Amino acid sequence: MRSLFWRILATFWLAIALVAGLSMLLGQALNQDAWILNRHPGVKDLAERWTEVYERQGPRAAQQLLEQHRRNYRIDIQVLAENGQPIVRGTFSARAAAFEARQQDQPGRLPWRRLTEDYSSPTTDATYLFMYRIPYPELHAWHRGSMLWPFSAIAIALVVLTGFSLLLTLSITRPLDRLRSAVHDLGQTAYQQHSLARLARRRDELGVLAGDFNRMGARLQSLIGSQRQLLRDVSHELRSPLARLRIALGLAERATPVEREVIWPRLTKECDRLELLISEILELARLDADPGVASEVDLRQIFAQLEENAQIIAPNQRIDSELEPGIELWGWPDVLERALDNLLRNALRFNPEGQPIELHAVRDDEELTLSVRDHGPGVDEAHLTQLSEPFFRAPGQTTAGHGLGLAIARRAAERHGGRLQLSNHPRGGFIASLKLPLSPPKGNARNLASG
Repeated sequence: MRSLFWRILATFWLAIALVAGLSMLLGQALNQDAWILNRHPGVKDLAERWTEVYERQGPRAAQQLLEQHRRNYRIDIQVLAENGQPIVRGTFSARAAAFEARQQDQPGRLPWRRLTEDYSSPTTDATYLFMYRIPYPELHAWHRGSMLWPFSAIAIALVVLTGFSLLLTLSITRPLDRLRSAVHDLGQTAYQQHSLARLARRRDELGVLAGDFNRMGARLQSLIGSQRQLLRDVSHELRSPLARLRIALGLAERATPVEREVIWPRLTKECDRLELLISEILELARLDADPGVASEVDLRQIFAQLEENAQIIAPNQRIDSELEPGIELWGWPDVLERALDNLLRNALRFNPEGQPIELHAVRDDEELTLSVRDHGPGVDEAHLTQLSEPFFRAPGQTTAGHGLGLAIARRAAERHGGRLQLSNHPRGGFIASLKLPLSPPKGNARNLASG
């Protein structure tokens, strides 16, 4: 759980606490008798004070307290004993009592509110019944002041909840606005890799999302840049054979029949080279598409096919193959065979006669290494990291090729979740290795394809 969860949880708990407190407060306010008895200054704690005066100082002092109270608060008070008889005269007038008795027979509203309250003395355990008559004008005036506090509490609670809700909303919507802006920039190819760096430092789910989006944006920008560079390289590579074809056609139009016999093989060769280049470009592009469901790879059959192809291309070259038994690999056999075939063809171009080309499949912990080694001159260390880039050819190379074979092999390795490793062999020559993760169980083959 990250901090976003705790923010939401704290906000909801605060809301629940405020609602519960306000519910209790309004419940008391709506229960008018309890509200008046507990809060009206003319009634609150009067029973306790009167009982103490009555039991210590006698009925006269108790009667004086009630009369003084009536002058201060305009509330009539009568105190009855347990037998229902008045203990003191109180402040109830006989005229008011008669009026109240008549109103019981003729329903109508009395000009006062009548309340009763029981009180038990803590010293004598005697029980007293207090009866109050509060005039409505006095009660309404007090209500206007007494209800200010609950309504103020409600207003404060609403302000607090609104503030917390606003902060919570801003903590979620502002990062989402930044993400939306980054998505727009990415769609317009104007995305800056560090535009969400500040948001990615947040220690919550939105920070994780921003970090993932940053990595995705950087990857997409890299892919877009690679595609643009590939298009520029393709257009450049296609111009050369097309230019040679135009020149040869121009010469053929003005050539004699004998000269044409010399030019036609040249035209055929240029067409073959152009066709080979286009097929390699298409093969490189197909590796970016969904290859379908993975299946079990038969390395023994692939090695046999590679050796057969090598005998056709270079009959004088010898292939030493070594396949470790018990290797289970799941992937796409056609993709893997094309990758190894490109590595093998590259080795055949540079391997001297009389020296074998080594084709090995070796298990290394949780990884499978498929390597092709030649005994050629190797490559300058400064150019090793560039060899797998499309159309790159190391300086000084004179053999035929377009610089796409190693790029195809690298894409194939990445398709299988692995990598292409290029290096000069310590004992001479060049070695290209596909480092692939070992296969999951057969039941996970579909998962590998979806990944």
